Amino acid sequence: MMATLGIAHFGAFLLACVALNLTPGLDTFYILARSGREGRAVGFAAALGINAGCVVHTGAAVLGVSAILMTSALAFSALKYLGAAYLVWIGLRMLFSRTAAHTPTATRGQGAGAAFRQGLLTNVLNPKVALFYLAFLPQFVSAQAGHPQLALLVLGMSFIGTGLTWSLVLALLGGRIHRLLLARPDLGHWMDRLCGTVLLAFGLQLALQRED
Repeated sequence: MMATLGIAHFGAFLLACVALNLTPGLDTFYILARSGREGRAVGFAAALGINAGCVVHTGAAVLGVSAILMTSALAFSALKYLGAAYLVWIGLRMLFSRTAAHTPTATRGQGAGAAFRQGLLTNVLNPKVALFYLAFLPQFVSAQAGHPQLALLVLGMSFIGTGLTWSLVLALLGGRIHRLLLARPDLGHWMDRLCGTVLLAFGLQLALQRED
């Protein structure tokens, strides 16, 4: 089936997807932070937002939009700094927040809707993710593929499938952390500070990354 679509070594592709998804990064930390602080449902929303961002990147790779980022230093830098600024903004809000949330609506910027939007934007505004899709997916498309765009779409959605599965597992794990925080409200303040610091660090790291 995959061979008829022009997809080569699909089994190896899936193994690579699993390995990449298991590698800790911004997405892993964000899901654990949101579900640990606000509960499993909010963690699920964060996971869905991040993977919705992956759908956007898949579409961009299929349409060739990601190639623009690879060839245009200005476009790459603009998206990079926008994404970095967004991460820094989220991190500073968490770092200097004076109120710890005990319900999803206790403070502004929390709850499932906010978690979905933030997950979506942190993923979409990261140009490194866009370039990853453009560099990684074509390696598994045969040169003889009759419809390479369709092959890229199938590969992208397969990657999202493995990523979403792991993201939901992380949300469940974060839900256990949330129950611990309900029993120890003072720990919630420290988790806010930790989450804010890490997101701030990710934002600064993105801003300082070189284009090459």
